[in-house]
Amino acid sequence: MYYSTTYPSPIGAITLACDRINLVGLWIAGQKYYGATIPEEMTENNDMPVFAAAKNWLDRYFAGRKPAISKLPLAPIGNEFRQEVWSILCEIPYGKVITYSVIAKKMAVKMNKERMSSQAVGEFPATGL
Repeated sequence: MYYSTTYPSPIGAITLACDRINLVGLWIAGQKYYGATIPEEMTENNDMPVFAAAKNWLDRYFAGRKPAISKLPLAPIGNEFRQEVWSILCEIPYGKVITYSVIAKKMAVKMNKERMSSQAVGEFPATGL
């Protein structure tokens, strides 16, 4: 069973999903692939400890305190390709950005391919977490 809660953020309402123990998804309201990675309907439950931890993390993040992503119990749901892209995203230092092109090049190396389209990594629901 999967649970959800909503976090009111400076960038809009964020829906968090969990499996009781880990965060398995995060979406901004109106996002194209909203909830797409969750295999069943989510039940709203605002009292899950993992949600309290995530909301605390988001409070610190939006306050500019640079919380470490490693402090969150993340277990995003997705195929191997998505898992690899999320792994790359988690390596981006706080306050830094990288392009889809850079992510695509890293993915090509991981997948033993000569190259990969930037669109391939930019089009899937990257914020499934």
